[in-house]
Formats: sequence, C-alpha cells, structure tokens
Amino acid sequence: MTQFQRFFWASGLANLADGVATLAWVWVASLLTRDAALIALVPMALRLPWAIFAIPAGLVADKLDRRRLVVAMDALRAVAFALAAGALWGAGALPEAPAAGVVSLPLFMALCLAALTVGVAEVFRDNAAQTLLPALVPDAGLERANGRLWTLEAVTNQMLGPAFGAFLLGSALGLPFAINALAYAVAAVLMAQLSGEFRPHSGKPEPWRPALAAAFGFLRGQPLLRLLAVITGFWNMFFAMLSFALILHAQENLRLSAQAYGFVLMGMAAGGALAGLVGDRIIARFGARRVMPAALMLSAIMMLMVPMMPNGWGLAGCFFVFELSGITWNIVSVSLRQRLVPDALRGRVNSIYRLLAWGMIPLGTALAGAMVGWAEPSLGRSVALTVPLWLAGGGLMAVSFSVLPALWRRLARPSGE
Repeated sequence: MTQFQRFFWASGLANLADGVATLAWVWVASLLTRDAALIALVPMALRLPWAIFAIPAGLVADKLDRRRLVVAMDALRAVAFALAAGALWGAGALPEAPAAGVVSLPLFMALCLAALTVGVAEVFRDNAAQTLLPALVPDAGLERANGRLWTLEAVTNQMLGPAFGAFLLGSALGLPFAINALAYAVAAVLMAQLSGEFRPHSGKPEPWRPALAAAFGFLRGQPLLRLLAVITGFWNMFFAMLSFALILHAQENLRLSAQAYGFVLMGMAAGGALAGLVGDRIIARFGARRVMPAALMLSAIMMLMVPMMPNGWGLAGCFFVFELSGITWNIVSVSLRQRLVPDALRGRVNSIYRLLAWGMIPLGTALAGAMVGWAEPSLGRSVALTVPLWLAGGGLMAVSFSVLPALWRRLARPSGE
C-alpha cells in the first residue's frame, strides 16, 4: 500500500465516522428536547472550536510532525465517541422530549461536551491533514488527489455515513457513537503507518507572534486567497443555517424518518462524488476563472430552492446539484491554496484561512436556532422552521452577486496583485 493510499483510506474511515455523526448529533439532541435553541447547542459545540482553535492549530501544525498530530487527534475523537456511547447506553430508554427544557440535563451536557471535544480534535486534525497532502503527491497531481479525496468524502461522509447512521440509530441510540469510536481508532492506526518526515522545514524556530505575523503578512499579499476565504465563510454560514433548520423541517413539516433523511443526504453525496471524479477535468477544460463563478451561482440557486421542495425526492435533487457545484469549487480553492502557500507557512496560513471559512459555521447554527424561536410565536412552528431556509438561500444569492466581479478579476492574477 502506497503512502497516499494509507492516507486515502484513513481519511475514508474518518469521513465515514463524520457522516454517521452528521445525523446522530442533532437527531439524538432532538430526542432530548424540541427546543430549537437548545438543540442548536450540540452542533454549535461541534463547530465553535473552529472559531477558537483555528489559529493555534496552524501554529502547532508548523512546528510538530503533522502525521503524529493527525494520529493523536483521531485517537482523541475515538475516546470522545466511546464516552458518548457509554453515556447514551447508561441512560436507557428516553421519555418523550419536552417542548422546553431537556429530558436529562446530565445526558445533554455529556452530549455537548463530547461534541466539543470532537470539534477541537477536528480542527487540529483537519488542518494538519490538509497541509500534509503536498508531501504525499507531486504539485501537478494536487487537483487529481484532492478530487479523489472529495469523492471519498462525498461517498463516506454524505452517502454511506448518514444512511449507516440512520440504520444504527434505529437499532440503539448509542450504537452510532460506538461504531465511530472504532472507525477513528483504525484511522489512527493507518496514519501511524505512514513513513517519512512530516515536520515542516522552517529553519530556526521562532516565537509564536512573529510566526503568526509572517502568515498574516503572506495572506495580505494574496488577495485571491483572502477573497476565497471570505466567500467560503459566508457559504458555510448559510449552509450551517440551512443544515440545522432542515433536520427539524424534514422531521415536522415533511414527516421524513431518519432513513428518509439519510436518502436526502445520499443525493448530496452522489453530486459530490461525481464532482470529485470529473472536477479536475472540468477545471482543465474550462479553467478556474469560468468554473468558480459558475459553481458559486449554481450553489446559491439550489440553496434558494430547498424550502420550495415538497418531499425528500425534491430535496435530494437540489442537493445533488448543490454538492456537484460546491465540491468543484472546493477542488479549485484547496488546490490553489496548497500550491500558492510555501510548506513552512502552510499550517499557519491554512489556519487563518479556515478561521475565516469555518469560523462562521457556529454563527450560522446559532442564527438558525434563534430565528426559529423568534418566528414561532407569530408565524407558527411550521412556517418558523422554514425561515432559516429562505434566509440562507437568499443570503448566499446576495453574496454571490456582490463578489462575482472581484472574483473574476482576482482569478486573472491568482498569485497576487
């Protein structure tokens, strides 16, 4: 097995576990309470670490062996999921969730703490893994390697994972968390088998403030990377709003079961898998300057159509096109970042970029929960659950139109002004 193959399959197992958890976190939270603001605390705990630990993760990735960092974080996630599984099994059968408050405060707090631990580990792990990839593949092969990894993520994280998670939830609430603990443990073992030197060659170690200043200075000279980070941040914020509200909308308005909702996510995964397989060829044929604006606008159109869909089939179709365009965008943006940033700075620059791009996710989740609570007294529960969906689609459409001219100009000069 080659170095990249070990990395590939370790990423596959980690993404499969992420996909199982995508449904499990919020679904289990919704069985503990029907209060949208309280349910939102669980995915917020999972994503809030991106806003807090992204910068430290970059500093660490530029000082330590990146392979060992990935191994340690996968092991930490395995422990957190194992403890969450134990807490759920120990709680036994749950009574009906109340409209206000929670079924069990200790169990709800344990779920939030486990999500927070997994989120912290994910920040350090994902930053290190993305900066590690250029050490495993040649520069000319980055689009192809990233495309294959995005295909793997789509199939495992969005197709197999949620469907598998829905099946496991139907068997026992703690089972998805136990399976995830095993998956992360095996992923850690595979990553530990990578051979070679994965510590960045940055010369003499420097204090964290000058090190961070160097990364900010580099990013200031890269207007395209700054713009891509801002666009991706708004994209992620609006998608977080949509993702949170959609689960409650699917449960209560569309009456979808966990298995049916898993099918909706499979539509998204199919689009992502297709983009991962053909995205590098699309980019080679039409060029990043045409592909990225088209992908951004298509994503906005599909997001705006989500609340119009009357059933799971319509949602699956929207998400197929949405993810096809979104993953194509990601292949270009990630490959550009890996190619433009020097290895010695890659961890820090990547962390600043992802702070902007991923730090908006908990804000989107919090806004969605607050919107439902604000709208429910005047509009009723059913309509209130669609408010974040409409605002997410309309918001992404507005952002897309406003940034298109600047994006077109920057893509003409990807390496700077």
